[in-house]
Amino acid sequence: MSAGELFDLIMPLVFVLSTLISTWVLASARKRFSLLYAFALAGGTLLLPLILFPIYLVIMMWRPRRGPTPRGRYLLPLLYASVLLAGIAVFYYVDTRTVDAHLARATRAKLVEDTATAVSEYRQALALEENAHTHKLLAIELANAGNVEEAISEFRLAQQGGEPDDSINYRLGLLFERMSLHNQAQLEFAAFLLTETCRSVDSRCEAAEVRISTNQR
Repeated sequence: MSAGELFDLIMPLVFVLSTLISTWVLASARKRFSLLYAFALAGGTLLLPLILFPIYLVIMMWRPRRGPTPRGRYLLPLLYASVLLAGIAVFYYVDTRTVDAHLARATRAKLVEDTATAVSEYRQALALEENAHTHKLLAIELANAGNVEEAISEFRLAQQGGEPDDSINYRLGLLFERMSLHNQAQLEFAAFLLTETCRSVDSRCEAAEVRISTNQR
């Protein structure tokens, strides 16, 4: 399990635990303070549980109960907890389905060489938002998975969308070579030789020249 996956697993548990502690503080503080102060203590504990919860435990030692037990003692804390837990659930449901969430999971999948998951996450990101750079990233993973024709299509979509990475021509040339389409490969390598990336003395520039010479024989 990666650090990112561990973080994604722990954070919801931390929020739930903070909610439960905050709910207990609300129920307890209602017996000692006015409703407004009780909510203030509960809200503060929700946001800063490691700081305010110990402070509240100290307060309990010298602040006695104030009068009779409030009516509906448990109803309000239960409603409070229900609202917070529902909010947490909705937030994580929505957050895990955003474009950024899909891209983050795709990146983690790439780090462990889980190409199938990376492809799936990039496709889901594109279903939510059309993006030239995401098309390029998907094309790279498709090429790694051996889906050459799909990879070419995605690279073309990336170019049409304005992806600034001009090494795409070189990548396309390699893919056409894998399909034994040497004439098309030569056109892509020749196009790469005219790019800014090639003019900046990229090592792939020399490789493209060699491949063009080889294919012409």
